[in-house]
Amino acid sequence: MLSFILFSLILHSSLCEDKRPNFVIILTDDQDVTLGGMTPMKNVQRFIANEGTTFANSYVTSPICCPSRASLLTGLHVHNHLTWNNSLHGGCYGRYWKRLETKTFAGTLKASGYNTFYAGKYLNNYGFKDAGGPELVPPGWSDFHGLVGNSVYYNYTISNNGVPTHSNDLYLTDVIRDLGVSFIENQTESRPFMMVLAPPAPHQPFTPAPRHKDAFSNVTAVKHPNFNVRAENKHWLLTMPPSPLPETMLPELDRVYRSRWESLLSVDEMVADIVETLDNNNLLDNTYLIYTSDNGYHIGQFSQVYDKRQPYESDIKVPLVIRGPNIAKNYTDVQPVLNIDIAPTILELAGIKPPKSVDGKPIQFNQNMDRERNMLVEYYGEGRDGTVDPHCPWAYDKENLAQCYPQYDCKCQDARNNTYACLRHISHRINMKYCAFADEQNFKEMYNLNSDPYEMKNIVNDVFPSIRHWYKLTLTQMLTCKGADNCDNPLENPKLISVF
Repeated sequence: MLSFILFSLILHSSLCEDKRPNFVIILTDDQDVTLGGMTPMKNVQRFIANEGTTFANSYVTSPICCPSRASLLTGLHVHNHLTWNNSLHGGCYGRYWKRLETKTFAGTLKASGYNTFYAGKYLNNYGFKDAGGPELVPPGWSDFHGLVGNSVYYNYTISNNGVPTHSNDLYLTDVIRDLGVSFIENQTESRPFMMVLAPPAPHQPFTPAPRHKDAFSNVTAVKHPNFNVRAENKHWLLTMPPSPLPETMLPELDRVYRSRWESLLSVDEMVADIVETLDNNNLLDNTYLIYTSDNGYHIGQFSQVYDKRQPYESDIKVPLVIRGPNIAKNYTDVQPVLNIDIAPTILELAGIKPPKSVDGKPIQFNQNMDRERNMLVEYYGEGRDGTVDPHCPWAYDKENLAQCYPQYDCKCQDARNNTYACLRHISHRINMKYCAFADEQNFKEMYNLNSDPYEMKNIVNDVFPSIRHWYKLTLTQMLTCKGADNCDNPLENPKLISVF
């Protein structure tokens, strides 16, 4: 009898050790962190952050939806997955992506026995006729409910495992919540699962659920020192008129700011419902919950209107909070993290060795470390996309400009030569950004965010030439890097540290 009991205990211990964790990834759309974008998320704070770790230096590889989502799914930099922008001709659900799509972390998990689930926005051009239509189900997903096209809140089509289903009046975030809850209720401890919930909030048109309308009626846009100031020593796109924005434009910025918060309240409710369902089904203790966004957002910074696409902290820094087995609770981690790290992190936590071709590295949890890192951010500007209103004075240059509308006082949000690459360099003492634009001026920007957190002073011509040259060489190297060992190199010359 004693031998039988001992054998049973050993067997039970072995089964527990071999029990693979579940994953729930909640991916919002355009949620900033520097402008207070996480303030409405009380349930995220209570159920994920307080029970897990908040990453204070979390960034994306590109400040726009489709390239960033492609990076999250594959663990690859933009120059390796070749999804350059949100358009089909720019690689967003184009031919190359469809070949690469078989190598997402979802496919790897599914092949290893995971039940995989997706609900919400996928890639911006998914489901359109030229991209294969909604009948095409992306590989890697056992259960797929992908939004056709870009984020909306009403009047949308979802591909339910290849069957297009249209809705006019069901609020999309609530539909995604219901799909997620239903999926969890049908899971058992015998098979691990991975679930992605990708609500539209707080993406334009920032439509809150009716129950949340006017919840923040007294809130106004954050007005940091870089709010509606004339852009000095910055790329020409930011310095184009009007700069600063006229006073008549500011109430619209306030409306957008509070509408974004209001649209996020349904996401916060979804988080609480998902956690409760996991708990009720005895799955919570063995589940990692990851909350993040595909990119940030700006509202009035440097006299811009509201959008993303720029290299500043508002656009490239995103929330990242993770809860799960053996992760420190109510803890803030300062190590630099990129969204390409999420795929290899999930694979490693699932007991799968990430492939060497992945550019990201698994996150090191509970290390209390000041890890030095050079993080690459890429953006490839769009022009000639038909978004220059003929009533704007720059309509003559519609081949090179984009996102120019009278309601924005014709302040353009993008241009073909708004194409840049940045190094975001962070360590215990270093907090730098170096950006190079692909334009006729060969324009450069550089900021020391320790002394200048709002990126007001471009110091590219003030630093020692050797420092500037080092950043240029490192950036050039990283723009061709492949694999984590090459895309996450430490400083080659530690002597440079003392300059900062």
